[in-house]
Amino acid sequence: MTEPLACIERGADDATQCIILLHGLGADGHDFEPIVNELKLNKSTRFIFPHAPSISVTINNGMNMPAWYDIKSTQIDMQQDEDGLRHSEKAVITFIEQELRRGIKSENIIVAGFSQGGAVALHTALHYDKPLAGVMGLSTYLPLAEKVASEMNDANKNTPVFLAHGVHDPIIPLQLALDSKAHLENLHYSVKLKQYEMEHSVCQEEIDAMSDWINRVFN
Repeated sequence: MTEPLACIERGADDATQCIILLHGLGADGHDFEPIVNELKLNKSTRFIFPHAPSISVTINNGMNMPAWYDIKSTQIDMQQDEDGLRHSEKAVITFIEQELRRGIKSENIIVAGFSQGGAVALHTALHYDKPLAGVMGLSTYLPLAEKVASEMNDANKNTPVFLAHGVHDPIIPLQLALDSKAHLENLHYSVKLKQYEMEHSVCQEEIDAMSDWINRVFN
């Protein structure tokens, strides 16, 4: 079993549902910690904010920084680091399995992430062999899209997908989100994509939409 990554945990010990939220490139688990108080959730929820390991990132001149996988091109969906993605998938599954042992059902777990973390969340949820409550990708894209059809697990074929993206995003262009939505819908996934007047960030309107969606899928 993969050794668990360090993480931040928020929420009651007797929580009935869990959100595992992965940060973006160069950040850490503290990045989305403030969102706990901003999401208006109906039930007791445990939040897990893992810290990505520090690795060399090609696009940043090989500098070591927290990252879920290497980025080798300014076209983020090109020359994808498949080994890195699959390694991070295993790390996320370790957190899911930990929550199962703590008594939370897989159907009460959402895997989510921002940017690079969102790509890992999507990748993991589509491969995982137990049904999840949902998967949420913020300012992100579907990695290794050409392999999803042959690798997706039927356990999550009905898992709802929530995508949110800034229309002025200079890091991950909106078109990648639109293409990701279309690709997933072609494979019969239920996908909601919300667009916002922002760049590569998160806004209050988006957080409100996240609250609504999370409450719906958990209920």
